[in-house]
Amino acid sequence: MKAMPLLINLGKVITLIAWLMMAYNLAIPFEGKVAIILNILFGITCIMHCFQVAIFHMLFKTLLPLTKQDYLQVFIFGIFSLLAYRQQVMTQVS
Repeated sequence: MKAMPLLINLGKVITLIAWLMMAYNLAIPFEGKVAIILNILFGITCIMHCFQVAIFHMLFKTLLPLTKQDYLQVFIFGIFSLLAYRQQVMTQVS
């Protein structure tokens, strides 16, 4: 189970790189269809991560004291933050 934190952090790094690419594309669009695809992916990613924030709120509001930073982390890193908070709850229970 020691590999899990490493995989979570690796996933967060990859997710951050994806966000940076999509944000860069908004500021300085890439040429061709890549820009359109990245804009579509940006919209889909925002919607998915909003759903994940809602899931996070429903699942963890009674288990952990949540701050705005927690919600922001879930919005940015998505499932990888959810997994990290899940591990945090599991260690509290054990």
